[in-house]
Amino acid sequence: MHPVQFGFCVPIFAHPGPRLFRTPNYAQLDAATTLAMARAAESLGYDSLWVADHLMLGKDEAILEGWTVLAALGGSTQRVKLGMIHQGHFFRHPALVAKMAATLDQITGGRFIYFVDAGYGKREHVCYGLFYPDSMEERMAHVVDGLETTLALWQSAAPVTRPGQFYALQDAVCTPKPVQQPHPPIWFGEAHPAILAACARYGQGWNTVPVGYHEVTRRIGLLEEACAAVGRSARDLEKSLESQILIAPDRDGLRGQLRAMLDLARAGDTPAGEIDPGLAAFVAGEADDLPAHLAETWLAGTPDEVAAQVQRYLDLGITHFLLWFMDAPDRAGLELFAREVAPRFRG
Repeated sequence: MHPVQFGFCVPIFAHPGPRLFRTPNYAQLDAATTLAMARAAESLGYDSLWVADHLMLGKDEAILEGWTVLAALGGSTQRVKLGMIHQGHFFRHPALVAKMAATLDQITGGRFIYFVDAGYGKREHVCYGLFYPDSMEERMAHVVDGLETTLALWQSAAPVTRPGQFYALQDAVCTPKPVQQPHPPIWFGEAHPAILAACARYGQGWNTVPVGYHEVTRRIGLLEEACAAVGRSARDLEKSLESQILIAPDRDGLRGQLRAMLDLARAGDTPAGEIDPGLAAFVAGEADDLPAHLAETWLAGTPDEVAAQVQRYLDLGITHFLLWFMDAPDRAGLELFAREVAPRFRG
C-alpha cells in the first residue's frame, strides 16, 4: 500500500493568459521567487517537489532549465523527494542522465524520482537542433533503449559495454551509484500503449495529467491491462495525478483569485472574446458554479470541496498528487491546502 503524498509543482515559468495554464498568476518569472516557494513547500510539509522539463515555455519563452533547478533544490532542501515531470528524453544522452541522476541521488541522500518520458514539444527540439522522431512508437523505442542504458550503468559493478539499439557504450563507468538500490524509482506518464507497456515492464510509478475523473478511470484500466499482459499487478505501481489546484476559504475567495488571473490576461492584451464566457460569468458573480471544464479537470473549491475531490481519486488508487497551485507565486493556496486539507489524509 502506497502512502498518500502531496507534491508541489515548482513554478519555473510564468504563463499569464486566458488558458489559465499551470502558472496563470505568475506575471514574470523570477528565479529567487521560484526557489523560495519550493523551500516554503518543504517547510509546510509537502512530500515532493517537481519541475517541468522544457527549453522554451511560457511568457517570453522563459523557463529555468529543469536539471539545474533540481540540483539547486537538492542542495537547499533536506527531506522532500525530487523529480522532473516528463523528463524530455531527447534533451540529454541517457548515459549522461545516468551520471546526473546518480549524483543527485547521492547529494540528496536518496531522494530522487526518475520520471522518464518521450517528450511532447517538437518545436523546442527543432529550435535547439535536437533529434526528435515524429511517432510516439519511435520515440518510445529510443526511451526504452535509453532506460536500459541508464539501468546498466546504475546496476553494473563492472565497466559497461553494450551495443544498444540506439545508444552504445564502451567501458563506461557510473560511480558512485545511486543511493537508492537497486535504483531510484522509475516513473512513466500518460496512456499511450507504448508508454503503458514500458511502465508495466520497468516502472515503479505512473502519472496522469489532469484529464478528469472518468478519463483517469479509463486510463487506470488500460494500465491494469498492460500490467496483466506481463504478469504484474498494477497495485505494485505508485499512481499519481498531476493537477492544477485552486483553493480558497469560500466562493468569494475563488472569484478573487480567478479575477486576478484574468486581469493579468487582459493586461497582456488578451482580447475579451478569448476569455471563457462561463469563467467570466463566475468571476462576475453571475454564476454560482465554476465552468464544467475547469471543475472536471482541476482540484477546485473550498478546503472541504477539495478534500472530497482528493478522496474520489484516492478511491481510484491514486496516492500521489502533483499540484500546480494556480495562485502561485502567492502562497495562500499552498498554505491553505497544507493547513486544512493535507492533514486529513496523513496516516
